[in-house]
Amino acid sequence: MSDTNAPQESQDAQEETRSLYEIIGGETRLRELVDRFYDLMQLEPDFAGIHAMHPVPNDSSREKLFMFLSGWMGGPNLFIERHGHPMLRARHLPFAIGTSERDQWLRCMAMALEDLGYDYELRLALMQSFYQTADWMRNRPH
Repeated sequence: MSDTNAPQESQDAQEETRSLYEIIGGETRLRELVDRFYDLMQLEPDFAGIHAMHPVPNDSSREKLFMFLSGWMGGPNLFIERHGHPMLRARHLPFAIGTSERDQWLRCMAMALEDLGYDYELRLALMQSFYQTADWMRNRPH
C-alpha cells in the first residue's frame, strides 16, 4: 500500500531546506527584483520621499541592496565580504526614516515582487520579514 502524500511531503521537506535566495531564483532573479524596486522608486511619485534619500545615479545603492539581500536571503554574503557587517540601523541614521518612509519602501518592494510574478505565499512571507526590518529602521516616530 503506498502513501499518496509521500511525494508532497518529500517536496515540502526539500522546499524547507532551500534558502530564500534559491526559492526566488538566485542571482538573476534577485538582481531583477532590486532593479525593479529602484526603477519603481524613480518612476512612481508615491515613492518620492525615499527616492530623495538616494544618490543620483543610484547604481551604488542598487548594488548595495543586491549584495545585502543576497546574504539576507541565504545566498552569498556579498555585502559582508565587501563592506563588513551591514550595521543597517547605523548606516541609515543620517536619514530621517519615519512611518511614511517605511511604508513607501514596503509598498515599492511589494509592487516589485508583484510585477515580477512571485507567487502570493512567497510575497507574503517576504513582506512580513521586510516589515520587521523596515520598522526597525525607523529613527523618528512619524
